[in-house]
Amino acid sequence: MIVVDSTHGSVWLWTLIALIAALVALALVNYAVARLAERRHPPTGAFLQVGSVRLHYHDQGTGAPIILLHGNAVSGDDFDTSGVAERLRATYRVIIFDRPGFGHSTRPRGQLWTASEQADLIHAALLQLGVQRAVVVGHSWGTLVALALAERHPTSTAGLVLISGYYFPTPRLDSLMVAPVATPVLGDILRYTISPLFGWMTMPAMKRAMFAPSAVTERFDREYSPAMALRPWQIRATASDGALMVMDASRLSGRYGALSTPVSILAGDGDKVVGPEQAQRLQRVVPSGTVEVIRAAGHMVHHVATERVVQVIEQLAKVAYSRGTD
Repeated sequence: MIVVDSTHGSVWLWTLIALIAALVALALVNYAVARLAERRHPPTGAFLQVGSVRLHYHDQGTGAPIILLHGNAVSGDDFDTSGVAERLRATYRVIIFDRPGFGHSTRPRGQLWTASEQADLIHAALLQLGVQRAVVVGHSWGTLVALALAERHPTSTAGLVLISGYYFPTPRLDSLMVAPVATPVLGDILRYTISPLFGWMTMPAMKRAMFAPSAVTERFDREYSPAMALRPWQIRATASDGALMVMDASRLSGRYGALSTPVSILAGDGDKVVGPEQAQRLQRVVPSGTVEVIRAAGHMVHHVATERVVQVIEQLAKVAYSRGTD
């Protein structure tokens, strides 16, 4: 007589059931935390429907337009937190967008939101707002969108200010690490379960790395919302942009030499996220480009050298708008 011991199989079955139950519970908690974060940080701007995207933006100030495009893991509020937007509004019409999937903007599935796709979206939004030509400021990942705007819509781009940008393809461990989070199905499971927990644990170190060698500013520490950044749907945008950055830089980098608009390039000499050599290399291939490497500043140079960044933007805007259309 053969006796089948079912104990081992039962243990595995109950372990699997417990694991699934834990993941479901974790997903429900993360979803609730994300919705609570949105109630605590409601949209303070207006919305445009641009194609399939509901785009959140701020449009304040009068004068010639300046467009501000934020980087990864933040939203358009970053330019308010840094003080850049407030200073520019005294003289210019300042338009800040939450890029797709960040802040309160949607990021529809079924489309690869490359820098070029985002540039076309921003261009269409500007036309809806009656903006035919503007100076565009990009920080970090936002510089790729700014460069794509200048490439694809040159007559609409009066000038560029590029801050802490990634311009040329290089091996990026961070880009590889976020790729699974950006994929369908597996990424959905991770974003609603483990990724927010991992994000909460690593957030202090991430902020220090973004600001190093400077300290994290008091205002950023006070106003930046990790809960908003770690919503599952914003994690999708952050991971997708991170996974696309090498490809986007590769596609755009061969076209930099054709830029004819004024370009000001800024970088921090201690940037641990994107080294300043990227900025220096860009200046060598852009005929109309100037570069300034700011001492004792890191990736968030606009937070620690705000006055200088605003000066550079205003100087470029004066030159760009004095040229008129080409």
